[in-house]
Amino acid sequence: MKHTLVFDNKPRCRWCNLKNPLYIDYHDNEWCRINFDEHYLYEMLILESFQAGLSWECVLNKRESFREAFDGFDMDKICAYDSEKIEELLQNKNIIRNKLKINAAIQNSKIFKEIVKEKGSFYQYLRSFFDGNIVYETGKTTNELSDAISKDLRKRGMKFVGSVIIYSYLQAIGIIYSHDEECYLYQ
Repeated sequence: MKHTLVFDNKPRCRWCNLKNPLYIDYHDNEWCRINFDEHYLYEMLILESFQAGLSWECVLNKRESFREAFDGFDMDKICAYDSEKIEELLQNKNIIRNKLKINAAIQNSKIFKEIVKEKGSFYQYLRSFFDGNIVYETGKTTNELSDAISKDLRKRGMKFVGSVIIYSYLQAIGIIYSHDEECYLYQ
């Protein structure tokens, strides 16, 4: 049986932790809302890659610390991170201190930058995989779109961008709309 979470008399998706104001705000005001701003697309891809094997709530709770530690997600600065900066990040108790993920964030940033140079924007890159229409679906963790984008990103050398991570990313930026039927935001 599905259960519906209710907070302030609004039913929300069952995954939304109603004890966490950050999570409620993310659910209500950000998740599945179209946002194709290049900086946002970049930040979310880096954050989603840190989610691999963890919960999104864990990453979200550390989001501000990530912004501070990763220089406001300044792509050029991250592309230039050296071993000294990597060591500084590994010592930062306020972020996810996984050396493989930190190194992947740097490498993925370089590849993101190459894609932007090649396609004009990261949104144009994403747009090359779909017709521009929002995908409305619930109860999935991957689909053909996330499979295709993941495959291409991995081919280009990105790490921690499997189909499940890319599906979550597409939900986060509004390409896939997945609010539960019982949620007040369901469309």
